[in-house]
Amino acid sequence: MKLSVVIVNYNVKYFLEQCLNSVFESAKHCETEVFVVDNNSVDGSCAMVKSKFPQVKLIENKTNYGFSYANNQAIKQSKGEYVLLLNPDTVIEEKTLKTVCDFMDSHPDAGGLGVKMIDGKGRFLPESKRGLPTPKVAFYKIFGLSKLFKKSAKFGQYHLSYLDKDKTHEVDVLSGAFMLLRKEALDKVGLLDEAFFMYGEDIDLSYRITLGGYKNYYLPETTIIHYKGESTKKGSVNYVLVFYNAMIIFAKKHFSQKNAGFFIALIKIAIYLRAALAIFHRFLQNIITPLIDLIIILAGFLIITPIWSEFQFGVRDAYPQNIFMWGLLSYLTIWIISLVFLGGYDKPAKLKNVYKGIIVGSLFILVVYSLLPANLRFSRAIILLSTAWALILIPLVRLLLHYTGLNCFKINLPGKKKVAIVGSETEAKDLVKLIKNTNPKFVISSFVSPSKDENSEFFSGNLEQLNEIVKIDKIDEIIFCAKNLQAQQIIRTMLKLDNPRLDYKIASPDGFSVIGSNSTNTTGELYNIDINSIIKPENLRNKRLLDFCISFLMILFYPILVLFMKQPKQKLKNLFSILLGNKTFVSYYEGEGVDTSMLPKIKKGIYTPLENFKKAELNPELAQRINLMYAKDYRVTQDMNIIVKSWRK
Repeated sequence: MKLSVVIVNYNVKYFLEQCLNSVFESAKHCETEVFVVDNNSVDGSCAMVKSKFPQVKLIENKTNYGFSYANNQAIKQSKGEYVLLLNPDTVIEEKTLKTVCDFMDSHPDAGGLGVKMIDGKGRFLPESKRGLPTPKVAFYKIFGLSKLFKKSAKFGQYHLSYLDKDKTHEVDVLSGAFMLLRKEALDKVGLLDEAFFMYGEDIDLSYRITLGGYKNYYLPETTIIHYKGESTKKGSVNYVLVFYNAMIIFAKKHFSQKNAGFFIALIKIAIYLRAALAIFHRFLQNIITPLIDLIIILAGFLIITPIWSEFQFGVRDAYPQNIFMWGLLSYLTIWIISLVFLGGYDKPAKLKNVYKGIIVGSLFILVVYSLLPANLRFSRAIILLSTAWALILIPLVRLLLHYTGLNCFKINLPGKKKVAIVGSETEAKDLVKLIKNTNPKFVISSFVSPSKDENSEFFSGNLEQLNEIVKIDKIDEIIFCAKNLQAQQIIRTMLKLDNPRLDYKIASPDGFSVIGSNSTNTTGELYNIDINSIIKPENLRNKRLLDFCISFLMILFYPILVLFMKQPKQKLKNLFSILLGNKTFVSYYEGEGVDTSMLPKIKKGIYTPLENFKKAELNPELAQRINLMYAKDYRVTQDMNIIVKSWRK
């Protein structure tokens, strides 16, 4: 056996499917066995592998013992001359496996090999080639010198950024996303160290390979896509702790006591700095837009009040200072709360929610204003003028900030994304049905033939003309149909276009899933039914608001309601749980035979969407379908209807 491919999977079924499709296409040119080690996934990954890839040697773990442990399970059973550790969120070229094995055959000194990796937008991933993170190299990385001086042989050692990414090089560290290993070298230096749960095991093994007298190589002759879903979490405190803890394990293991002590101290400083930065960054992202709105509204008051005062009374400071201050604070607070509850700060924000928030806040202020005694009233005219100021300036500033390209300022502008589909006519037509049925915010602008010999009027052009099609039709996204299109063609096209504005997707050969660069934080099913998902920010907010208001009112009138209730003590306990946000009134039905693991996560409920069904009508299939409908097309009125009809139970 020439090669054993080992893929460790955890809840990324659709990425795994696409990865395996590319692996078996590549395995046609190289004698290969494939292992999938599943770390107790709950998304149906194992069932998918058994159904679609029966030739895979599947290892089903009932506990997640980590990346290193899972890889070692398969390596111990492997029979290949070489072992490839491959991430499930990758796509490899048709000749990748043969190319890398041929290189290893011709370089007997090679113990490990990595390849050129690009992300889902076609951008080169610097971790394709890395240096050993010695204390000095780590210092340059932690304090940003490696990013500032990328071409410096001194400062750019972490990602070896001074080396040409299109040439073969000896490197210190291979990426765990694609790590080809000589079995003979593994027998000599040992398997992956299971002390590393998730990060750092690739650095440790790469270093041990060089200590064993072998070399590690970076080979750019073949390119793979690495969707790199975990990169979206690198700003989190948890990532900082896990990643840098792995570096501490590495230092203790391989550095002298003196160097290890210095390295660990450096890392601990980095942990505090990076964790503080992560918390501050998240806080800043959440607070920056409300803060800008506050400044705009405050500026409006400070400009309008003296002008109106002079117009009305002939002096610029006619209003008592204490009433002005209290009025200002009250109005600012009400407007911001109104914007929060009406979705003005959802990400990406909708301008209609911004308008709603300002108008509803203004109406509430006017109602409260009319109830105040005359001596505490400020000025109805200033409230109306300030409302007009906010309605004009806040959306205008939001639009200007949107065009900075920063995620925290993104607005969900009206309009549909323009999509080009690359594939055969039959595939393209099937894909159009999927997209139109599940995602109406897309418009298919162009169909592109994979072959330049195709002259059908159905197509706007062929793959070689794609760059011109993108420019002329102003394409936002390209979907490649994988059934009749080679992975190598897809990857080469992405590299050739080199357009960071474009999104790329790949449709699986069976056409049931479409995954790509902006779906790395999901299970990979991009165009699924998403009419009005329960986890949309406005739905979660409305659901919570309904729970709070109804539970508060029921607790308030509990002395009366208790006369009509069964088990009143339990009801009161439930009401307080809902009021505090530990439970919700309505959630999924979770009876025997009903799987809710693939549904969006919400709190446990007192009632279910099946409350109005008779017991004789219920079965797992119906319950599953009703749960799905509730999750995918949520309406707060449905919750209200269930609560009204079921509160006595």
